[in-house]
Amino acid sequence: MNQLDRYIIRTVLALTGLVALGLVTIYTLVVFISDIGETGKGTYGVLQVVQYSLLMMPSSLYILLPIVALLGGLLGIGALARSSELTAMRAAGVSMLRIGGATLTAGAMLGAFGYVLGDWLGPTGERLADELRDDARGERGTLDRSLWLRDADNILRIRSLLAEDHGRDLTVFRTAADGSLTQVSTVDEARYVDGRWLMTGIKRTELSGDHAKVVKLDQIEITGSITPNVLKLFILEGDVLSVRGLYNLVAYMDDNKLDATKYRIWLWRKLIEPLTVMVMMLFAVPFVVGTLRDSGAGQRLIAGVMVGIVFYVLNKVSVSIGDLYRWPAPMAAGLPTFLLAIIATWRLRAAR
Repeated sequence: MNQLDRYIIRTVLALTGLVALGLVTIYTLVVFISDIGETGKGTYGVLQVVQYSLLMMPSSLYILLPIVALLGGLLGIGALARSSELTAMRAAGVSMLRIGGATLTAGAMLGAFGYVLGDWLGPTGERLADELRDDARGERGTLDRSLWLRDADNILRIRSLLAEDHGRDLTVFRTAADGSLTQVSTVDEARYVDGRWLMTGIKRTELSGDHAKVVKLDQIEITGSITPNVLKLFILEGDVLSVRGLYNLVAYMDDNKLDATKYRIWLWRKLIEPLTVMVMMLFAVPFVVGTLRDSGAGQRLIAGVMVGIVFYVLNKVSVSIGDLYRWPAPMAAGLPTFLLAIIATWRLRAAR
């Protein structure tokens, strides 16, 4: 990498940073305004809303990163074109492929940063933000839905999860090898202690043919693959999970013969996201040199936003269709990125 390549990379990354700062500021302001109406619940006040909004910033940046890469590439290469530096480079024999390669290197750096955002900073910040808000509202441990889990022949329904190792109001259904129901147990409280679940306040109904027998037990212990880590993974949304978390969740569901298609697609989206950032930045090069050669920064921004919206919609559609028709997870998660890469490469060669 020579001085010219480094100059292109610095220019593109500098303007990408400005775009990121602007978009994240707007996004954080929207989060703040949308959450300010929730103040007054418990001790959740304006200060807590500010803290919540700031903790959500890494996650916000991760969501916006593809469009940040596109807009940063458009403005960076556009700035070189506007100052005639791009024309001077091409007159000196620098090919569009080389300019595209330098921009792609900048995209790789941004993609690596995006991986750190999506796998560590974003999930950590969002978990801390949710904990802060739930604690202030007094809603820690509440679920807006029942949580259903399967462990071999046991199917669990958890209505109240105080922590990943402490639940209340559980129902445990036990099935036979043929799928028939053999036991139904209601549990007042369950705690995870020393690698097993300690359940208290049990009322068990044993089913045998046309007969049912009710037994009350003070305490039982059960073991299995449902651990506090598994509970934590199920509660979190896919966008908040790390790559390792999604991998463990998919493995758990596969082991228990559950449909893991949705989570497998989310896993592949996490893995493909850095490539998406790179392709977005590469796409900006022929876009500026060709279609938007004589356009100003405002027109480039509008065009970039439109392309970003179309790409976002295509990503959502691809994931939904892939989940519906059981496409291979890499195809469902990466088809829009693959198509955009083909278009970007083709236009870059044509611009040469």
